[in-house]
Amino acid sequence: MIDPEQRQEIARQIGRMNIASISGGRVKAIADGIELPVSNGYAVRVELTPMDYYTVTRVFRRGGQEWIKGQRTDVDCFEVAQAAYFAGMFRSYDENEWVNKR
Repeated sequence: MIDPEQRQEIARQIGRMNIASISGGRVKAIADGIELPVSNGYAVRVELTPMDYYTVTRVFRRGGQEWIKGQRTDVDCFEVAQAAYFAGMFRSYDENEWVNKR
């Protein structure tokens, strides 16, 4: 469980413009980070790990169930904005394509 200041730092590292393009500015607090609701059942989760890295996950929800549609682990603070952006663009980057480092 992380505190609100850490969630604000995650959002700051992703960037206001990236958050606006991913979720229209919507940010939801979750236990270990933030979730950015995208559309059509998709969301992007950005969670802080105990090793001070991020895990960026594309999640799809439908009918009370949830599926992981791609995940990048060990993302550092310099890469988190790009990883979150690509995770949010589910029409442009499929679940295998966006998880590769660019």
